[in-house]
Amino acid sequence: MTEFSELYSKIQDARSVLDGIIHVTRMDRSSTFSHITGGDVYLKLENLQKTGSFKVRGAAYAMSQLTDKEKEVGVIAASAGNHAQGVAYASTRMGIKSTIVMPVFSPVAKIHATRNYGADVVLYGATFDDALGHALETAERTGSTFLHPFNDEDVIAGQGTIGLEILDECPDVDVIAVPVGGGGLSTGIAVAVKEQNPQIEVYGVEAETAASMNASLSAGKVTTVTNLDTICDGIAVKTVGEKTFNIAKSLLTRAVTVGDLEVTRTLFMLLERAKIVVEPAGCVGLSAFQHGHINVKGKTAVAVLSGGNIDMSFMSRVIEKELYRLGTHTRLKGTISDRVGTLNKVIELVSESGVSIIELDQDRSDPGILPNKTDLTMILEVPDESAVEKLLRLLDEHNFSFHRFED
Repeated sequence: MTEFSELYSKIQDARSVLDGIIHVTRMDRSSTFSHITGGDVYLKLENLQKTGSFKVRGAAYAMSQLTDKEKEVGVIAASAGNHAQGVAYASTRMGIKSTIVMPVFSPVAKIHATRNYGADVVLYGATFDDALGHALETAERTGSTFLHPFNDEDVIAGQGTIGLEILDECPDVDVIAVPVGGGGLSTGIAVAVKEQNPQIEVYGVEAETAASMNASLSAGKVTTVTNLDTICDGIAVKTVGEKTFNIAKSLLTRAVTVGDLEVTRTLFMLLERAKIVVEPAGCVGLSAFQHGHINVKGKTAVAVLSGGNIDMSFMSRVIEKELYRLGTHTRLKGTISDRVGTLNKVIELVSESGVSIIELDQDRSDPGILPNKTDLTMILEVPDESAVEKLLRLLDEHNFSFHRFED
């Protein structure tokens, strides 16, 4: 018997209860990330889970353990989006009324999905912690059953079923990287795998500007952080749970952090190379592998891709920025004569250089531009750097002065 044997038994029970309710998501070996890291990297695809996130596991199992009276009065929860959808889906399936308090700035796609799963959505506060406080107050006032997103043993047990599935498919795993918000996912997985093999390293991974687990483990006590300025909204939590912290300090190898730009590069690479759609919070573990925050060289490593509920407009911005960073897209800006034929000549030179025009913008309104001139900005798709250099030479030879321009 270990300190967490009872919780491990609950995880095994959760697996039985969740059979038929959730997907047993597959694991894919990534040759791309294996090559980058020097390890044997597998992806646990919880982004393909029902509701698009692992959260349905904990929500469904926790609700299965409620008394008839607790079910009758309905449940209330707080969430930035994924727990919301998990609770909404599971409660509707079980015939339980649900209310979800979400931060005002939650992604629109997650708000709509939560409503479509059958929950009443209340928008409150700027952060998850604001929404959590309001949900607790509402539960006390109305008598509704509060369902915590991470500081609850039943929720932790539901999330821990992922660990059992990882061992089923990859029994020789050495390292597992797990996103951390409040800590329910990482600690559930840690209990599940370490009960069977204590040598497995489990890392919690946070956004560097929302690293409450990292701060808590460093301080030796639950610690609140205030700066939650991150694109990883799904793990932007000020304070981890007491229950999750007590497990984490015993079982997590370490908590590490990744930067937002590192996350966007991982997200883009997953989309481009693996054709996998993941939200920012969902790929922080893989990002920690990719950018060397967790060394997996020569090891068998699993990154849990915890969710895929990404706003499409945000994804388009990530793609656009990465294309510029990689040099596939570029902007050129110059001033040309505002007379018939001049723009046509510029376009002819662009075509001659082997570059494609994505967008043209002319600006005649700037008071600093002469009346017979116009500023021209071109957004271009380029095959390589040499094509850009060729275009700039051609333009210069024809007395057009253009330069690269970035916002």
